[in-house]
Amino acid sequence: MAVDALFPGLRVALVHDWLTGMRGGERCLEALLPLFPGAEIFTLLHIPGRVSPAIEARPIHTSYLNGPRWIHRRYRYLLPLFPGAIERLDLTDYDFVLSVSHCVAKGAIPRDGAPHLCYCLTPMRYVWDLYQTYFGTARANLVMRAVMPGVARRLRRWDVRSAQRVDAFLACSNHVRRRIERHYGRIATVAYPPVDVTRFSLGRERDDFYLIVSALEPYKRVDLAVAAFNELPRRLIVVGDGSEYGRLRQLAGGTVEFTGRLPDSDIATLLARCRAFVFPGEEDFGMTAVEAQAAGAPVIAYGCGGVTESVIGVGADGNERGEATGLFFTTQTVQALADAVRQFERLTFTPQAGRRSALRFSPEAFLVEMEHRVSRLLGVPRAE
Repeated sequence: MAVDALFPGLRVALVHDWLTGMRGGERCLEALLPLFPGAEIFTLLHIPGRVSPAIEARPIHTSYLNGPRWIHRRYRYLLPLFPGAIERLDLTDYDFVLSVSHCVAKGAIPRDGAPHLCYCLTPMRYVWDLYQTYFGTARANLVMRAVMPGVARRLRRWDVRSAQRVDAFLACSNHVRRRIERHYGRIATVAYPPVDVTRFSLGRERDDFYLIVSALEPYKRVDLAVAAFNELPRRLIVVGDGSEYGRLRQLAGGTVEFTGRLPDSDIATLLARCRAFVFPGEEDFGMTAVEAQAAGAPVIAYGCGGVTESVIGVGADGNERGEATGLFFTTQTVQALADAVRQFERLTFTPQAGRRSALRFSPEAFLVEMEHRVSRLLGVPRAE
């Protein structure tokens, strides 16, 4: 049921970090729209045409950072300005705020008395768990390494302080729930992200290639997969773009192919045909791994983070169980991933098991849980 029906006249603001493409966070935002038919969207910046028509159809209010076109390509360099920009969004006309946050969206300031529920995809990963991945010696230049320690300290202080203004947290996985408690000292409940399995056909005939669909950013560790498939060698198709695109193409051998961004329909076709889906990073949840299972593709994943909550791994003895939907490797190294691929090729997985696993994360289940939490925060318990 739409929240508007439970609370006629309720003015709702949906806050998101930025709207520059349809990734996991944007799909969560899109899934929330039926619950809030009259809600308006607030964000740091918006590139028109880069998110779904459902999101584009809503009024979208941006921060002062949404300026010249060059900012759309380099906005991540403005990270130190994000807290101030999100706090300056004017939410005074709204009775309820729901933020979908992986960076600073949870720092938006409602008017006095307006409850704020944060659906947290992760605490700001750049300055907490993955600081070294982004700003360590492997990727950051000398100037960045000199500047970032002080910037990161200020951002961490702001992150903790702004978290105390949130009335209630929902986490996208138990992995993130533990991060919220560790970094913010706040208790969160879990609502798994929605995956529309109807977008995917159950592929039964598999072609001889492996697949990655990912933002090409440092923490995704696509570099591990490129190096592993250079070594094997096996055919790997990498779908997506990001700041690592050029570096990864330079690392790739002849068996690794980059497609850039592809339409959702093309991605669904590749998921239905690939031999397996490769997931080398530590993720907050990992919606693409669920999408792969929805298409019947087994998943080869680094066994850490939210993906361990959505993929059913083979038994400890190395033999596949009837409901297994993937295989985990336990150390984040090129050799461990290559060994996992070799082990995978000795096992058998059923597409139907993947589909059943994916059905646990339906949009309907997500909206039921979200409606329950919103109603509790606004003072109306859901009828059981």
